[in-house]
Amino acid sequence: MFRKLFGRGGRSEADPLPVVRNVTIGRSVRLDPLAWRRLGGGARFRIDTDVLAVVAQGLIETADGFVHRFYTEDDVMLQMVSPDRAGAGAEDFTLFTPWSSAYPPDAAAKRRWIDRLRARTFTDEGLPEYRRFWFGEADERQDPVSFWESVYDDRQMSSARRIYQTCMLFARDLPDEGRELLLALEMEPEGGDLTHEVMVGIPLHTGEFEA
Repeated sequence: MFRKLFGRGGRSEADPLPVVRNVTIGRSVRLDPLAWRRLGGGARFRIDTDVLAVVAQGLIETADGFVHRFYTEDDVMLQMVSPDRAGAGAEDFTLFTPWSSAYPPDAAAKRRWIDRLRARTFTDEGLPEYRRFWFGEADERQDPVSFWESVYDDRQMSSARRIYQTCMLFARDLPDEGRELLLALEMEPEGGDLTHEVMVGIPLHTGEFEA
């Protein structure tokens, strides 16, 4: 399924920037702190606020729908998946915070990173082991998914930052309750430098955030 999930689709210039579950640029999202406090002391997910001020919005078109991303100045990311561009059927809500970011020094480092994304498990400095969530663990190696994201800084969509990404999602079950996620990405903005990013996240229920 994930081989065809992400595409390179465009958009109509007449389409407005989606407002998904009342979330868009310039609005605040209130979080229920129980969403991460229930995870217990073993969780690596950390966030020091329960209010997200959205300053940028990303849109990814997939073969089956759309991925909507909402960013704060600190690069906290609220993500929603929807079968429609407007986000009326949004589901699968996740919240990610940055863990690490690095510029690969050479082509060899870039190859090693992609090899890490293909593996069954992933870890990073200061993190435990996470197991591949997309595709399952049956295959020893699995290619990551790649896609373009258009990121907007204003609701008029006056300009877009286009970022090509290759990523894999990993997860681990926690002893108390719930699941912690790890998103490992290679990101290359048009006209910018390629970076390797790690984000730690949690799933959100519909009642755990509002705008």
